[in-house]
Amino acid sequence: MSYCTKPENSVLTPPALRRGSKIRIIAPSGPFDRALFWKAISWISKYYRPLFEPTMFTRDGFLAGSDERRRSELQLAIDDPEISAIVVARGGWGAARLTSGVDFCGLISHPKWIVGYSDPTTLHVCAWQAGVASMHANNLVSLGRGDAQARNAWLEALEYPDRRRVLAGQSLCGGNASGVLVGGNLTVLFSTLAAGRLRFPDNCILALEDIGESSYRIDRMLHALVSSGATDKVAAYALGQFVDCHTGKFGVSVDDVLIEQLGRAGVPVVMGLPFGHTRVNAPLPFGTRATLNGSSGELRLGGNS
Repeated sequence: MSYCTKPENSVLTPPALRRGSKIRIIAPSGPFDRALFWKAISWISKYYRPLFEPTMFTRDGFLAGSDERRRSELQLAIDDPEISAIVVARGGWGAARLTSGVDFCGLISHPKWIVGYSDPTTLHVCAWQAGVASMHANNLVSLGRGDAQARNAWLEALEYPDRRRVLAGQSLCGGNASGVLVGGNLTVLFSTLAAGRLRFPDNCILALEDIGESSYRIDRMLHALVSSGATDKVAAYALGQFVDCHTGKFGVSVDDVLIEQLGRAGVPVVMGLPFGHTRVNAPLPFGTRATLNGSSGELRLGGNS
């Protein structure tokens, strides 16, 4: 991965999307459901001009084509000065295999939103380390199966990224904290840590979610993040949905793990926020400032928080 010169401690926020804006669809991770893809394209074409490479329909086992194909597609999207957003077709696995060979300088010279969640957490990490805001929000095929509420929330987040929004969860640890919002899928962040590429901004609010991991695996990954020192300067935790994360044979719930691991962090913590692998996946503008109220259980976005 290439890093570019930018003002120290600054974050570039890409321009808001407008009706008719060009967006580029990419498949940096796994193959996707074509019916849902075309359904989403039909809907999104009412608002924007979606562009994509025909090669994105390639399948190579659990990947949407070779690393070379996916890397070239990602680089083309980053370098294109005419597009306003890069929208990921689907998660799965594979984006981390690309980033070491991608030049992210185009995000700085031509700021654009990276939009997606789950495996695209890797791309969000690259964006905030380059100093550019990105949008943790539904992937394209998720919009294909999404309802009007989910689609409207997605549009509003990209067309009015500075608009004030409040997400409600449950308080775990009280107190207030403001800082840059970052994070994403816990498993992907854990993998990025293992690769030696994970750095969180100082005094950030760390958002976490996951799917399909048993409670002891969640415990293992959280322990690694905390004990590595990666979270030493995290100012607060915003915990989303942990879907199908089972108790396992020991009967320990994921909530128990989150409470035990993060309840002792000494910072505000809110659980059960409406983002992640659920029907309601509230968009999160990573790289921008947010405020977490651990006492009221609220995450406040936009409006300078």
